[in-house]
Amino acid sequence: MVAAGHPLTAQAGADVLGAGGNAVDAAVAAMLTSWVAEPLLSGPGAGGYMLVSEPGEAPVLLDFFVAAPGFGRDQADRAPLVPVEVDFGGDATQIFHVGAASCGTYGNPAGIDAAMRRWGSARLSELAAPAAALARDGVVVNDQQAEVIHLLEWILRTTPECETVYAPAGGLLNAGELWRDRALGDTIERLGAEGSAPFYSGDIAAAVVDWIAAHDGILSAEDLRRYEAIEREPLCVGYRGRSVFTNPPPSAGGILLALALGRLNAEPGPPSLPQIVRAMEEAQDERSPEFLDGLAEPGFAASFLGSRLGATTHISVIDGAGRACAVTCTNGEGSGIVVPGTGIHVNNIMGEEDLSPMGFHHAPPGRRMPSMMSPTVVTAGGDVHVALGSSGSNRIRSALLQTIVAVVDHGLPAAAALAEPRVHYEGGVIFAEPGIPIDELECDPHEIKAFRAKSMFFGGVQAVTRDPASGELNGAGDPRRGGVARAA
Repeated sequence: MVAAGHPLTAQAGADVLGAGGNAVDAAVAAMLTSWVAEPLLSGPGAGGYMLVSEPGEAPVLLDFFVAAPGFGRDQADRAPLVPVEVDFGGDATQIFHVGAASCGTYGNPAGIDAAMRRWGSARLSELAAPAAALARDGVVVNDQQAEVIHLLEWILRTTPECETVYAPAGGLLNAGELWRDRALGDTIERLGAEGSAPFYSGDIAAAVVDWIAAHDGILSAEDLRRYEAIEREPLCVGYRGRSVFTNPPPSAGGILLALALGRLNAEPGPPSLPQIVRAMEEAQDERSPEFLDGLAEPGFAASFLGSRLGATTHISVIDGAGRACAVTCTNGEGSGIVVPGTGIHVNNIMGEEDLSPMGFHHAPPGRRMPSMMSPTVVTAGGDVHVALGSSGSNRIRSALLQTIVAVVDHGLPAAAALAEPRVHYEGGVIFAEPGIPIDELECDPHEIKAFRAKSMFFGGVQAVTRDPASGELNGAGDPRRGGVARAA
């Protein structure tokens, strides 16, 4: 079973499972297809994390997220960040920053290469071929991707190269129109044939560095040469007799999710809405300068959680052998910098306020940025129960928390769990979707902002569940982002 943010993405993974591939093979095929079907959410210029859980083996987190750039460059000698306001349908707005100075050291090619060497059973060239063909032939834009394109209009119009891809005839692409990028198809094919080397020390790396330098960014050849995917031990927290494995530091999202789950686990029975909001508030309040500085220190997670309890697009896969793979990737919103001849739209992670609350370009070169992305696996008795993850910036941890509560505490199947209305706490404001019983929060001193409809603002969870007794699989994609599930 595969759950993903686009029907083509999910089907690509299901096809690989049906042909005998394992969960990681399927996730990689889905990742590559997402670069074409969901091009503003991921791509070769993006980064992410993959959590793999195999029966009888300790889970492993593969970190290939974006790193701060600037090795060998003057940090002050860069173009200004370009602020862009994005309006989520009038219910909430968020400022993002783009331009060459927002480009960090990408990780997706290195992550795919490392995942296939560690866990893959298929040839990368075979997994890449369908996605490459799809990029050359084109994909019909669906309603959800059209919404994303129009939501990010002012980013896509910041450079002529980006406009050419997303507004080839002058107007932004709409639902039903064809999106095509032949150069991206060639780049995907190169990754399949040669692995990640050209992206970090070859001609593709040189093209990216030269283009960004020409626009006064600071991503250097040394940044790319030094980059590597890193295997980490996942963070583990107990919840209702289960083990929840998620993204460890230096990512921020997983440890905050673990803190919230630990707080709720201390209370008997399914948590109430006020309890969930209080757990969210505590997690948000912990995101201090000291917390962010501590993320890079060895042993930080154990000391942080120990003193309090006693981190886009996502793909979730569970294969027939019970192996789970949860992978979350993001391009931010894209920097607007598209490298000619490569189809690579470089990330704007260095311009994300959510990831730089202490100020932009605060992190030294090479440090992984403190993402909220948190691919997560819940196990029961050593077997996988749920594989899930989400997109949605700061709302990721809230979306995952509520999905885990819905599945574990309330016993809901995946589709029903994702359809539940969501709430999010941030900056003294409680954001609530229709259906949230706001009257239960009337005694809460915080401002309540009620949305008029369910919104992609609240994340995009993709989840696959496995019945611990029967082994039956159930999956669903988040309707807020056009997600679907496909069985092999």
